[in-house]
Amino acid sequence: MTHHVSTMLETYPKDLGSVDKDKLAACIEACFECAQTCTACADACLAEDKVAELTVCIGTDLDCADICLTTGRVLTRRTGDSAQVTRALVEACRAACQGCAEECESHAQMHEHCRFCAEACRRCEQACSDLLASLG
Repeated sequence: MTHHVSTMLETYPKDLGSVDKDKLAACIEACFECAQTCTACADACLAEDKVAELTVCIGTDLDCADICLTTGRVLTRRTGDSAQVTRALVEACRAACQGCAEECESHAQMHEHCRFCAEACRRCEQACSDLLASLG
């Protein structure tokens, strides 16, 4: 998907400014991947026999999915970009991914879907950190 995201950024008709296009594309991709994975993990948690033990995980998954989806969508829109809003949103996404990864890691030995989700969250957390570092 990065190729598609990168291609769309390259075809943008205006100057994107000083943003690192590779880090931006990687963050957008990671956000959408994480949103999908967190949604699937929450659904898998709901299918577990001991679902009551996973209520915090389900809520964390769904919150993270919503935040990642919103972040990916906002980062995709470059017209009228606000550096302050972008930074705040990416920081919130990084925090949501960190929290979700920690929660899913606590269930990873028992539920493989939580392990996969934690991995996606860690990738998105790192992509957010990389983009933030490039924003200066």
